[in-house]
Amino acid sequence: MIRLKVGPYSLRGTSLGGIHTAIQVEELGLLFDVGYFSRGFLSADTIFISHGHADHLGALGTLLGARGLYGKPPPKIFFPAAIEGPFFETIHAFQKLQRYDLSIDAVPMEPGDEIQLQGDLWVRAFRTFHSIPSLGFELFRRVQKLKAEYQGLQGHEIRQLREERGAALFEEVDRSEIAYATDTLARVLDHEPRILKSRVLILECTFLDARKPPSEAHKGGHIHIEDLLIYAHRLENEHLVLMHFSQAHSPEAIRELVSKRLPQDLLERTSLFLPQGRHWPL
Repeated sequence: MIRLKVGPYSLRGTSLGGIHTAIQVEELGLLFDVGYFSRGFLSADTIFISHGHADHLGALGTLLGARGLYGKPPPKIFFPAAIEGPFFETIHAFQKLQRYDLSIDAVPMEPGDEIQLQGDLWVRAFRTFHSIPSLGFELFRRVQKLKAEYQGLQGHEIRQLREERGAALFEEVDRSEIAYATDTLARVLDHEPRILKSRVLILECTFLDARKPPSEAHKGGHIHIEDLLIYAHRLENEHLVLMHFSQAHSPEAIRELVSKRLPQDLLERTSLFLPQGRHWPL
């Protein structure tokens, strides 16, 4: 189990390309993908499914079964609307096999859909570029901010104006907190410039050397580190979390390759979602 602290958020889970990916954000009670099961994931009542490949979805039946065992309520699951039919068929198949209810609160999403999660926390789905229908997810806070022309006023002046003009003093602002983009081509960064400014960007970087050149990585709908270098000067994130590395690279080799290739400014803001040690656990 990998644990990583990025800003105010604690990430917990695992990610190995083609094997399993599941990343929990503990403070927000949510889980990105369910290609792996841990009892700790039972505290995540909100789940985001990026696409239907088994290494991102394969442990969902185990998670739902365990939630039933512990008396947990149906989780809210967000997933691409394009896979709605087979997704429900999969859930129903699990129910028939287990012979008890595996209800979920299903939320199929299209690119551009925005849904309020709780309080000022919202989620926006965006298109990613993989070999099958897929989505990325941006978590953002929609807040009221004092308009520029009123900033700098004293507290009593703002209170007086608020009594006179009410909400006209404020404008609605979205503050991007976490963006999750896995199993995608790098052009998602062109199509979704908002995620370049997200406080935390969790991004796949599957291949790192010449054994799988960029042209081959692109055929499978994946990012090569060579692609990432093109966007390095545009990434304004406080924290960049790279994940979904190929098992062709050992954790030790990944650390070395990334440290050699990324420019220093970006490297200082980059965390690698890797297990401790030199090798992937069996």
